[in-house]
Parts: sequence; C-alpha cells; structure tokens
Amino acid sequence: MRAVARIAPFLDHTLLAPEATAPDIDQLCDEAVRHGMAAVCVHAAWVSRCAARVGGSGVAVAAVVGFPSGASLSATKAFEAARAVHDGARELDMVASLWALKAGDWRYAERDVAETVRAADGALVKVIIESALLTPQEIVRACEVARDGGAGFVKTSTGYHARGGATTAAVRLMRRTVGAAMGVKASGGIRDCATAAAMFAAGATRIGTSRGAALAECADAGPRPLVALEADTPGEAS
Repeated sequence: MRAVARIAPFLDHTLLAPEATAPDIDQLCDEAVRHGMAAVCVHAAWVSRCAARVGGSGVAVAAVVGFPSGASLSATKAFEAARAVHDGARELDMVASLWALKAGDWRYAERDVAETVRAADGALVKVIIESALLTPQEIVRACEVARDGGAGFVKTSTGYHARGGATTAAVRLMRRTVGAAMGVKASGGIRDCATAAAMFAAGATRIGTSRGAALAECADAGPRPLVALEADTPGEAS
C-alpha cells in the first residue's frame, strides 16, 4: 500500500482572474512557498514578479500561453512563450488550437504545439486540450498531437470554457494515451480533497487549482504508477 502524504508538491496554485492585483499575486506566491507547492500559474504580466517572489524556494513559475481560447497565431504563442521564459517562467501552460482539434486538422495542431515547445527553450510545456469540448476519440488524438509536438504534459482544461472542466473519465483516457512518457494535469473545478483524490486515482500527476491553499494539506497517495492504474482500469472512458 502506497504511503499517504500531503498533496501540496503536486499542486499548481493558480490565479488567472484578469482583475488580480499585485497584492493578490504576492499572496499566491507566498502561499505556494509556505506549503511547498509545485508551481504558481499566472498570466505573463506577473511572471517577473512571481519569479522574484518565489526565487530559491523550489516553486516554479508557470505562465499561460494563448489563454484561454487557443485561437492565437502559432507565432504569437511562440512569442508569448519565449518572453515568459525570459522573464523567469520554468513552465508554460499553452492552450492548443481548439478549432484544429475539433476540425481534425492534426497536422496544424501538432505544428502549433511544436512552435511553442521550440520557443520554450527547455521549459516544461503543458498542452491544454479543453477535454470537455472533445469526444473520447478527439481526446486521444489531441494527446498524441501534444506528445508528437514535444510537450511534457497534457492538461484537461483552462477552467474558463462553458462546457466544463476536468473529469475522471477524461483524465483516465489521457493517462492511458500518453502512458508514463508524459504528465497529465487535471484542472478546472477541482475545489476539494475528494475531487483531488479522484483525479490522482484516475491518473493525474499534477493538479491545477485556484484553491491551492485550501487543498495543500489534503492527504492522498498522490500520482499513481502506470502499472497500478492499468490494474485498476474499469474499462473505456466515456
């Protein structure tokens, strides 16, 4: 039986409200450092401030790219990525070209990811596929696009789409698709310990939440090894 521990090291503490102020951002950073979270996730305008605030703590700064629609030009996403890395971001949460995923233009979608990965210059890239918008077949292909484009993670949701956020079915399907080669970040609507635990049990290796301070002390076994997930898989996700 795996040990149960605080889930804080697997949380991305997130603040993407457009009206967030400097004191709000400072509080986000201080909470992430105090609890030992994986990262703070913010808009690009706050990256420099966050990098200075969390510097030396082990907490990474993640910047969103092409957020929240994913409809920016690939070159624009690449510029955003390069600038965020220059300013101190070590992780980038980019929104895939959602229109391309729905249209089945997999070649464009992969190039879009690859341009951001190149611009990231080694920073970890997480590709947001907005899973609630996609069919199971589209989720599988979107994960393959993220993998083939060189990303390190696939991520369920922006948390801003009307269709909803993370589900255990989507997380399970995403993890089964990428295996152990990539991380899976569950994000969107994760507000309590029980939901976080369910996402880990389904295969999440990271959780994004605006309630990081409230969830930091939740206890769980955390990310599961792939072999354990395969043994527990209840069948095809829907």
